[in-house]
Amino acid sequence: MKQYILTITILLLTITSCDSVRVAADYDRSVNFSSYKTFGFFKEGIDKAKVSDLDKRRILRAIESELIAKGFTKSKTPDLLVNIFTKEQQEVNVYNQNIGMFGWGWGWGWNPLMMGANQVNVSTTTNGTLFIDLIDAKNKELVWQGVGEGYLSTRIDKKEERIKKFTSSILTKYPPDVND
Repeated sequence: MKQYILTITILLLTITSCDSVRVAADYDRSVNFSSYKTFGFFKEGIDKAKVSDLDKRRILRAIESELIAKGFTKSKTPDLLVNIFTKEQQEVNVYNQNIGMFGWGWGWGWNPLMMGANQVNVSTTTNGTLFIDLIDAKNKELVWQGVGEGYLSTRIDKKEERIKKFTSSILTKYPPDVND
C-alpha cells in the first residue's frame, strides 16, 4: 500500500510539474516602459534562433498576439524590437522500485521469488528555455528580458498550445512592476 501511494504521489508531481513554465524577467530600471507603444521583430536575431522555422513562426505569432493584447501595435518603425533565442536539453528520469520487499510492492502475501526484485522505469523529457528580448529600437539597447523554462511537447497537436503557454507566462512579467 505504501508503494502504491508513493507511486501515485510521484506521478502527480510529474504531471503537475510538466505543465508549469518557470519564468523570470530582468529589465533596465532607468527606462520608462510606458513610452513604448509599437513593436517589430528583430529579423537578424530571430534568424539565428536554434529552433525550426515552423516553431519560430508559432513563437512569433504567440508573442505578437500577447503584445497586441497588451495594447501594442505592430509597426515597420517600432519603438521596441522583439528578439528570441532558445535552448533545449534532454532529461532522463529513472524510477527504481523494489517489489516484494517486506510488505512493499503490489499484491498480498509473501513471495520468495519476488524477494528483492526491482522494477526500473526510464522516461525522457525535453526541457526548453525561451528567451524574449525587448530592445529599444532607437538606442539599440536591451531594456527587458523574459525567460521561460519548462518541458517541450513533441506532439504536433500540443506544440502550439505549449508555445502559447510559454509566451503568455513570460509576457505576464511585462511591463515590469517598477515598484519591486
